[in-house]
Amino acid sequence: MIRAENLVKEFSRPKRVEGRFSRVRSFFSTERIISRAVDDISLTIDDGEIVGYLGPNGAGKSTTIKMLTGILVPTSGMVEVEGIVPWKDRRANARNIGAVFGQRTQLWTDLPLRDSFELISRLYGLERTDYRRALDEFVDLLDMGSFMDTAVRSLSLGQRMRGDIVAAMLYRPPVLYLDEPTVGLDVVAKARIRDFIAERNRTEGTTVMLTTHDIADIEQLARRVVIIDEGRILYDGDLGALRRAYAPHREIVARAPRVPDDLRIDQIELTEVRPDGDDVLATFHFDPEQIAPPAAMAAVIASLEVSDLTSREPDVEGVIRQIYLAGEAKG
Repeated sequence: MIRAENLVKEFSRPKRVEGRFSRVRSFFSTERIISRAVDDISLTIDDGEIVGYLGPNGAGKSTTIKMLTGILVPTSGMVEVEGIVPWKDRRANARNIGAVFGQRTQLWTDLPLRDSFELISRLYGLERTDYRRALDEFVDLLDMGSFMDTAVRSLSLGQRMRGDIVAAMLYRPPVLYLDEPTVGLDVVAKARIRDFIAERNRTEGTTVMLTTHDIADIEQLARRVVIIDEGRILYDGDLGALRRAYAPHREIVARAPRVPDDLRIDQIELTEVRPDGDDVLATFHFDPEQIAPPAAMAAVIASLEVSDLTSREPDVEGVIRQIYLAGEAKG
């Protein structure tokens, strides 16, 4: 379990002095400017959960993760991870957690990837049989066999990221922190990493806290999301409930030869008609609380000469944008 209560992290820097010799005077100035990166955050993540931790750049996501891993000491507040205060017992905490920071590697760049894994196994005192079994399993799941003997500095970004995730999971920690694990990766590499994370969660019960700007990561992995901005939590709850609260409508897109100007369908709103080749694409919105999706689709089919029909939920990115806009409006 991950538990944080009233977590605060402040950073200070010298106040810049304006005027003549400003650099020298700023260096000797005792005045400081305090900025609060994390502002009274409280959350609990249960064993086996995958939680998406979302927010814009500078919202406090990475700072939170660094306090949970023990890299940073909070200004105030409490953190426990598997019953351990991370920065007070770093050795015990290191055995309980794995961490991947997308822009930084924990591998030895001049060594072949295989040798990095060998060193990690020795650092954590893994039994040889367990180590070889785990490594073979991970290499197979992430399709890494072709580059295990390649120096880390020569790997592609996607290959290196797969290596970093294996390095974080090799000793099977119960908690995994992922900070932008798919940044800059192609579609195939992203899919492999998402599948691997989901498989580890399903088979090992690994608790995962995931920060990302790739909304597809959240939609495919997390049921719960925590959204922060300016160091404060804006939303903490179920992903489906988030959609229902901020984008309750569902969407139907129908392909048809034409759409009558006077088309009206009860409980369904026609929002857009646009040409697409010889046909038109008609977009409809409906509230599933008022009409069930199968009934809505049947009503559209009954009203048009439909050649193709798709139904989709609102994307999470649009929902999050609405939350930020609502916060700005209140401010």
